[in-house]
Amino acid sequence: MDTFKERLAFLWPNEKQAKIAADIDMTLAGFSRIWHEGGLPKAETLKKIKQLKGCNLDWLLTGEGAPFADAEAAPPKLYDTLGNPVAAEEFVFVPRYDIEAAAGHGRLAGDETPVYAVPFRSDWVSAFGRLGDLAVIAVKGDSMEGVLNDGDTILITLTDHIRRDGLYVLRIHDSLLVKRLQLMPGGLINVISANEAYASFEINPATMQDEVAIIGKVVWFGRHV
Repeated sequence: MDTFKERLAFLWPNEKQAKIAADIDMTLAGFSRIWHEGGLPKAETLKKIKQLKGCNLDWLLTGEGAPFADAEAAPPKLYDTLGNPVAAEEFVFVPRYDIEAAAGHGRLAGDETPVYAVPFRSDWVSAFGRLGDLAVIAVKGDSMEGVLNDGDTILITLTDHIRRDGLYVLRIHDSLLVKRLQLMPGGLINVISANEAYASFEINPATMQDEVAIIGKVVWFGRHV
């Protein structure tokens, strides 16, 4: 395997360029230049490949040595609860942050450092956008009761703007909230709670740039029953 392309193909057998690019958080255009022109990606991307596949970084860069630190080794294997092997490359591990989006009057965000990762099937979660723009957090409070409940886990795709109405996480001052946002004339945004005990209110991002920020759109939730 003399070329970087061949080594990528070895690590992702029979996969399309778009799938490999998504896995390593590259745009398809940027990945195509590496694939067709023989270049090397940035150090962050090389580290991502090593993290995903467990390969030898020297081999990845130069083709010298064994693909894995132990010549007899293979990428780490996963198993389901019945002991059946699971293909790790079919999953993406989304960071879970130790912060809560308040479905209430607001809760201060904690230390925005991932505490662990939550696995999702990559073919399913890739429909929500770039894999590197996904995050998992928890819901706190009762203002969205019936839609998002206290203790729910939510998957968000990070974005700083609203393309259409929906459930979003936003920061107002130091509080992180999850609300239904509705686009209004004049650039205003209506912030709506599902619980009628909480009044709706309007914000104007254009005049409140230091006070308000859109964090992400809610695309999935999980709940204990």
